[in-house]
Amino acid sequence: MRFFKTFLAALLAFIVFTGLCFIVLLAIIGKAISREPVTVSPNGVLTLQTSQAFHEQKIVNPVAAFMGDESSEIPGLFQAVRLIQHAATDDNIKGIYLKVDGNGNGFAGTEELRNAILRFRKSGKFVYAYGEVMTQQGYYLASAADKVYLNPKGGIDFGGFSTQLTFLKGTLEKLDIQPEIFYCGKFKSATEPLRESQMTEANRIQTNQFLGELYGNFLSGIGKARQLDTATLHGYANGNLIREASDALKYKLVDGLKYDDEVVGELKSKTGIKTEEDLNLVPFLKYNSAVTLTNGGGDNKIAVIYAQGDIISGEADKQNVIASESYIHDIRKAREDKRVKAIVFRVNSGGGSALASEVIWRELSLAKKVKPVVVSMGDYAASGGYYISCMADTIFAQPNTLTGSIGVFGVMFNMENFFKNKLGVTFDGVKTAPYADLGTMSRPLNEVEKRFIQDGVDSIYASFKSRVVAGRKLNPAVVDSIAQGRVWSGTDALRLGLVDRIGGLNEALNCAARLAKVSEYRMVEYPEIKDKLSRLLKNVGGEVQTTMVKREMGVNYDLYQQLKAIQHIPGDVQAKLPFSYRF
Repeated sequence: MRFFKTFLAALLAFIVFTGLCFIVLLAIIGKAISREPVTVSPNGVLTLQTSQAFHEQKIVNPVAAFMGDESSEIPGLFQAVRLIQHAATDDNIKGIYLKVDGNGNGFAGTEELRNAILRFRKSGKFVYAYGEVMTQQGYYLASAADKVYLNPKGGIDFGGFSTQLTFLKGTLEKLDIQPEIFYCGKFKSATEPLRESQMTEANRIQTNQFLGELYGNFLSGIGKARQLDTATLHGYANGNLIREASDALKYKLVDGLKYDDEVVGELKSKTGIKTEEDLNLVPFLKYNSAVTLTNGGGDNKIAVIYAQGDIISGEADKQNVIASESYIHDIRKAREDKRVKAIVFRVNSGGGSALASEVIWRELSLAKKVKPVVVSMGDYAASGGYYISCMADTIFAQPNTLTGSIGVFGVMFNMENFFKNKLGVTFDGVKTAPYADLGTMSRPLNEVEKRFIQDGVDSIYASFKSRVVAGRKLNPAVVDSIAQGRVWSGTDALRLGLVDRIGGLNEALNCAARLAKVSEYRMVEYPEIKDKLSRLLKNVGGEVQTTMVKREMGVNYDLYQQLKAIQHIPGDVQAKLPFSYRF
């Protein structure tokens, strides 16, 4: 009898809980459906935080979306560029107010936003920038404004660029773990964290080269905007002359030292608002909710396929990873759609699996046979990211894109001593062939096995170079000289023939339309963004988990991701950018 009472009580509790969840879900859906459309009132000033990060494709927070939060959708980078372009012709927007602090975007992404702001200024509308403490990349974006103001007690970081790399060789030695490394290309330094305690000379040479190119583009853009020559700007950094806010004013990096209320007062004057009235500041994410961007019209279509993140084999039900099976589906869909007249492949990737890169390259090559394929490179299109780009009819990059890194590597780990000496674990077994257990972590590779693996890595490297030779129509000897795993800036890549033109996604779309001989077209985007309810049901747990890990790890979260990524390397030859660079 007691059992039945307990069972019925538990059943009743489950029914009540399920009912409550259903009621809450209905309430959330009802709120989302009944939500009033967001509008922008006249005399608005579009406000953009320079620290706002934009991925290649928009990011939708399904929980926030159902709750009616305006920040439920963060636009993609190109969407953000188009919003700025739209604001230039929007009568309700009088100008842009850049709130400058950090910068959430990479070099090439920042370049696209900065160019969009410069184009916005040509409409005759104003752009003001203000910050308390400005990072170098934040200031680079701000320098595109008509006026740049700095808090009187604030400052600007203007000390030059640097990059620091993390090496794990000592850690592995302490753990008695022996990495067994195979690579091609003297500059292919992706495995250096596992085999060296400092940068090799080859890696130091290439890093100095591309870091200098990035810095040169940075100084050139600021110099043009502020009417200062780059030698003078070099001198500011070399002498550490910008130490106080007053120094930034003295050396003409800013137009004045003001507090936020004073800048707001000037914006009121610019928009004709009385002092006692509130300034109509329009947050960028609110503007995104209020504006419906047109993707063009007509029967003809141009497909934009966004490829951001690590390249992996198989499928992945998440954004910001390039899963070969998923991308084969999208590329094939665009190829077989007769209304799609051209494909723009937007690549922002430091690479990953060499095999997955080859698979994606193959599908793009098939598409190229029936319609134009244009590549637009983002912050990175290196190693595997370049592999999947090199076959295009035309390749666009920004001056500060990092590309090339034509090389491959493989890593295996001998953990015999770790298990034995640290954990007291040993292994034994039987096999039916001499190499049946090749790749096991329980013993070191012998010399014959090492030769097998190196031969495989050499073969993949040769294939990679042959793809570049065919795609870029370059002499094999030339490709060999500029390959070797070396990373190049977009500026150098243009000089060497690895890319065709300097420009962003806008320019790539225009080029695709010309190659396809279409004057009117509708833009379609891939991968398709899943509906909000599906994302809510599938991804809430993952988002909560990621948020908790980020909060716990703090500034060490990036290192945690790098260590986690190493787990996926053994057994799969990689075409991947050396390190995760942090500037």
